[in-house]
Amino acid sequence: MIRAIDHLVIATDDPDRAARELEDAVGIRCTGGGRHDGLGTRNRLAFLADDSYLELIGVDDPELAKATPVGRAALRALEERGGGLATYALLVDELDSTVEALRAAGSSIGPVQPGSRVRDDGEVVRWWIAYPGVELGPAEPPFLIQHEYAGPEWGPEAMAARRTQVHPIGSPVHLVRLDVAAAEPPSAAAKLHAELGIDLWAVADLAVADIGPHVLRLVPTREMATPAVVTLAADVETPRTVEILGLRFDLERAAVPVADRP
Repeated sequence: MIRAIDHLVIATDDPDRAARELEDAVGIRCTGGGRHDGLGTRNRLAFLADDSYLELIGVDDPELAKATPVGRAALRALEERGGGLATYALLVDELDSTVEALRAAGSSIGPVQPGSRVRDDGEVVRWWIAYPGVELGPAEPPFLIQHEYAGPEWGPEAMAARRTQVHPIGSPVHLVRLDVAAAEPPSAAAKLHAELGIDLWAVADLAVADIGPHVLRLVPTREMATPAVVTLAADVETPRTVEILGLRFDLERAAVPVADRP
């Protein structure tokens, strides 16, 4: 079962510099990250109060990165737009059974694959992943992920700490909505339904879906000044908008709900 938007993959030529820019301009601090050994990429992670996160991904070895769907999406974002949203992931509880059900319904989603990343402290973070049968991209169907809830990054203590983490903005931060520019939102919505079984409904020229606590909107490209807009909630005095890292962040003033997940 798809539960939420898990994370946004934001391509950048320098994840460390991008992390500093994110903190300075938006007020969100990166506290995790590491290298994807053998895959040619590395990242910095900004964890949010609802267990979602922002992944700032860089490419160290383009040839290795080309071998993976996320690596190719990051390379395309860097080459075509100088960076920005490359793709995103949806959180799934039981990935094997979810993929089996999607295939039975006609999806071309690929098999479940293990993934891992080595943190700077040497600890290994593990997950399982399944890619849709299309190349990844901002307006293309995202991939599915299931985490191993263990260790210093995804164990119970780490999860509890980041649900109340106060970012430099002055409060915890919660993901509210992801808006993605699509040339033809109805076509993009149909592809999303065919690959992942997600139902979207039309609102004016938009295609909209509730994905757990989050909202996904496919917006006509002509109405978007940037390829993606990320709406976040934080306990700030006034709403604000910041354009950085190839996308726009809209910060709403709101009490930040704390997630109740494993």
